[in-house]
Amino acid sequence: MQQDMTTKVAAGQGFIAALDQSGGSTPKALKGYGIEADAFSNDEEMFGLIHQMRVRIITSPVFTGDKVLGAILFERTMDGQADGKPVPQALIDRGVVPFIKIDKGLEEEKDGVQLMKPMPELDALLARAKGLGVFGTKERSVVNLANRQGIAAIVKQQFEVGQQVLRGGLVPILEPEVNIKSAERGEADEILRDEILKALDAMSGDEKVMLKLSIPQKAGSFDALVDHPRVLRVVALSGGFARPEACAQLAENRGMIASFSRALLEDLRAQMSDEEFDRALGDAIDEIYAASVDKK
Repeated sequence: MQQDMTTKVAAGQGFIAALDQSGGSTPKALKGYGIEADAFSNDEEMFGLIHQMRVRIITSPVFTGDKVLGAILFERTMDGQADGKPVPQALIDRGVVPFIKIDKGLEEEKDGVQLMKPMPELDALLARAKGLGVFGTKERSVVNLANRQGIAAIVKQQFEVGQQVLRGGLVPILEPEVNIKSAERGEADEILRDEILKALDAMSGDEKVMLKLSIPQKAGSFDALVDHPRVLRVVALSGGFARPEACAQLAENRGMIASFSRALLEDLRAQMSDEEFDRALGDAIDEIYAASVDKK
């Protein structure tokens, strides 16, 4: 099973869906889905509503392993049910590889970057995830400025967490996101690429990681990462671009596939009939799949 999932993630045609909005971004995600803040009165109700949205996506007939290689889950979603079974198993049964978001949010900005907050419970979470059939993890930090010292610190932390994930028997998606609104975006892309290459070259053993990166300002900037023998796959976040723009830019970067969240969900509404919902989701999946597979 693990080998099958590794092969699918490394060589499959398709993209990874990001269904991992956390507590802070959930109200915004619900609002985009057509559910206003007055529809829930506490966190439990809010998380219940977002879980319903995710289950509706996961169980849609258009959400299958034919075009969706994997899905990144929020911890509560991983622990929930879909199709009367644990969510990771429901995904596996559809040919979709399950991942889990493990970071606990961001520290305050220092040296132009925001590191991840400490994760003291990580080993226990990894063990639980592995027991549920989860294949890998995703951990996000943010680069706001082209500050070499800050970016080096972000890469160091990402690879340290990645090693902990690998020891736990899962495959990490390292996500040092470059803020697409940064005035220093292009330079930050290049510094980040060079720091990641150094960290990849310094890895011991024969283990591999995945990378989730902002689409670079200059197409092709991350080719060396795509080609690196230590990288299982490079996936791209939409970073706030609307889907047409995100897909157009992604299609210009060979070897990078999508791992979109907002750009995947932007046309979905709670008020839609199942037929309307499945059509809108299917259209989004087709567009993102094309940008991941058919390169300019």
